[in-house]
Amino acid sequence: QLQASGGGLVQAGGSLRLSCAASGRAVGILTMAWFRQAQGKEREFVAAITQSGYTYYADSMKGRFTISRDNAKNTAYLQMHSLKPEDTAIFFCAIDQVDRVMKDPRYWGQGTQVTVSS
Repeated sequence: QLQASGGGLVQAGGSLRLSCAASGRAVGILTMAWFRQAQGKEREFVAAITQSGYTYYADSMKGRFTISRDNAKNTAYLQMHSLKPEDTAIFFCAIDQVDRVMKDPRYWGQGTQVTVSS
């Protein structure tokens, strides 16, 4: 199971940190990822982090978003800075093997809404 939290309303230029707590026996060996879906748009990959801490980012997210992970807590984080109104979306966490988590992960958490006001 995946439980995402930390969304909310923030002004443009502000920051938010999302959390995704995972449970299950295989969590520790899987890659955790964040996706987002804006209203009327397709869901898009944001970032992923392997069990060992190797990170992947969508090109458009590099520099403002940072993914991290606490393996002891089975929790992944997404720190977002310099937020823009176009970052407004539902953010989802996902978990799977590294070779599919960025494209078609099998396990999803519920979304958390991020709204950036101008």
